[in-house]
Amino acid sequence: MKPATLALAPRRDEEKFGLTEDEIRLLAQIAAGVTVNVAARKLELSARTLRRRLRAICDRLEVNTPIEAVIWAARRQLI
Repeated sequence: MKPATLALAPRRDEEKFGLTEDEIRLLAQIAAGVTVNVAARKLELSARTLRRRLRAICDRLEVNTPIEAVIWAARRQLI
């Protein structure tokens, strides 16, 4: 009889909330304290696109503000 092996369940944050490298860079810019307009220029996006992406990140992470998303990423040592 084989010993029972435990299947490790994927962590909820990794499974459901995986962020792309671009999204992590975006959050890092916000964490650095730059304005949306400056972050957009650095990432070669329009300010409107950056705001839309921030909103999508917040929705996916189930947080209310970009600052909460930054805290979420920082706690997981992504930024």
